Amino acid sequence: MSRLIKSKKALSYSDVFLQQCPTLPTLMTSDVRITLRIYYASRRPDLDETLILDLLQGRVYLNDRQVKERHAFWGLDVNNPRTEMLIQEIPEVMPKKNP
Repeated sequence: MSRLIKSKKALSYSDVFLQQCPTLPTLMTSDVRITLRIYYASRRPDLDETLILDLLQGRVYLNDRQVKERHAFWGLDVNNPRTEMLIQEIPEVMPKKNP
């Protein structure tokens, strides 16, 4: 069994993230798309957006395997580093009926 050990920075980010990210009353259960705009404090970022996807489990959706489409954009804001997220359910496509 392999295990990933998070760095001190990742653990610190996780704590702050969980304090700020509310839990939806009803979690999304279908496939989702996510757009992330990550504004870093320096040009040497070390935050991997997959950490954010993991942290959203149990708060926005059931499991990060529901994320079928993702867009991540990088920005720099020394005074206000942050992540802005847009999470949308992907509508199911109805199969075409054969005539």
